[in-house]
Amino acid sequence: MSQSRTHSFLEAVVNVGIGYIVSTLAQIVIFPIYNIHIPLSQQMEISGLITLVSITRLYIIRRVFNQLRNN
Repeated sequence: MSQSRTHSFLEAVVNVGIGYIVSTLAQIVIFPIYNIHIPLSQQMEISGLITLVSITRLYIIRRVFNQLRNN
């Protein structure tokens, strides 16, 4: 049984949302260790950019594996 499009979309949104939160929290903890002090708004922007890179990476990998499966 395959996953519905709605379920796939919901899974992707939850995955990205959790990733964004984890990334931001990790920066709040890690940056001061390396003496990096930037405003929370910039940390959130960085997390957003990392999230976009992750979405792109995940999409490309899924498409490649989908093509391999269909060949």
